[in-house]
Amino acid sequence: MTAPESQNSHSSHSSASSDSSRSSASSDSSHSSASSDSSHSSASSDPGAEDRSARTAVTVFPVLILAAFAVALLIPAQLSPLSAGTNYALGIIMFGMGLTLTPPDFALVVKRPLPVLVGVVAQFVIMPTLAWVLAKAFQLDPMLAAGVILVGCAPGGTSSNVISYLARGDVALSVTMTSISTLLAPLMTPLLTQWLAGQYMPVDAGSMAMSIVRMVLVPVVGGLIVRVLFSGFVERILPAMPWVSVLGICYVVLAVVSKSATTILSAGLLVLLVVACHNVLGYLLGYGAGRILGRDARVCRTISIEVGMQNSGLAATLAGTYFSPEAALPGAVFSTWHNLSGAVLAAVYRRRDGAPAPAAPASPVDAQEGGTPAPSSPAD
Repeated sequence: MTAPESQNSHSSHSSASSDSSRSSASSDSSHSSASSDSSHSSASSDPGAEDRSARTAVTVFPVLILAAFAVALLIPAQLSPLSAGTNYALGIIMFGMGLTLTPPDFALVVKRPLPVLVGVVAQFVIMPTLAWVLAKAFQLDPMLAAGVILVGCAPGGTSSNVISYLARGDVALSVTMTSISTLLAPLMTPLLTQWLAGQYMPVDAGSMAMSIVRMVLVPVVGGLIVRVLFSGFVERILPAMPWVSVLGICYVVLAVVSKSATTILSAGLLVLLVVACHNVLGYLLGYGAGRILGRDARVCRTISIEVGMQNSGLAATLAGTYFSPEAALPGAVFSTWHNLSGAVLAAVYRRRDGAPAPAAPASPVDAQEGGTPAPSSPAD
């Protein structure tokens, strides 16, 4: 869900990229090399500081979101009016995501089309299918089923970028996959939701598509344009953007949970179980999809993270707008859960390495498209 982590990681990666091109001696150079693929240019920074910043993102931010969840349960009546502003909160989050992007992020679509294609197709095939299967298997009521399916049909969560960094995945690929799936969301999310959730309730795909354009596409493109036109200013404010965005996430959680507090008390454990299964199976099947197609371990890790982590803030907002507060509950729960599970998954991947990851190849194109394979961790 959460752009904050992605922005924190993405801005710090970009600043490390110039250092990684000059030195490969550091054990953390693999992180810098991976991030240099994003082609961002800014002042150099300490890779150790990057790591600390990323770890803060996946520890402090989930705690804040959990706190928002708890507060909304305690005083739902006082916070329920916040639901009127969720569209604006999501727009701020997506604008922040746009600020972290630069045109070279999209160059990987041309340079390394296969892994990008695999990841994006897996995103819009695995997660919607899993959502539909889980809704049937757990016999969810129509509103909750529609909410789970909408989470599955959402684009990749931007917090996946920092999780990929911590997991020693391919950060440049992660950023590109998140960006492409987000840009495809106005088309794919409404169509898939109408197809899979239409059996539970009417879905106005056209109106939903326009909402996604307003809440996601326009802010992201606007942020990208501002980044290009005022790069110096944006570089200075990027460190603060994660905190702005996490406030937006907390706002969405407060609004959604306060409107569905009664449902949480009666069906909260069931929703949590479904969300956990959805997320974890997404990780596993995403990794498997990469392996089946012969991708190396770094790319497989990245695809698994991209597939398993959804833009659940968007899903919760759309569900609250087009369905009901109850349907928005799976998105709110997913927002908290996938940040926690992503941090655990990154720790598992790093522990499997048993040592600092080797430096990424100087040319990711050569490594992925017929040249020397990109190095993978010893355990893989």
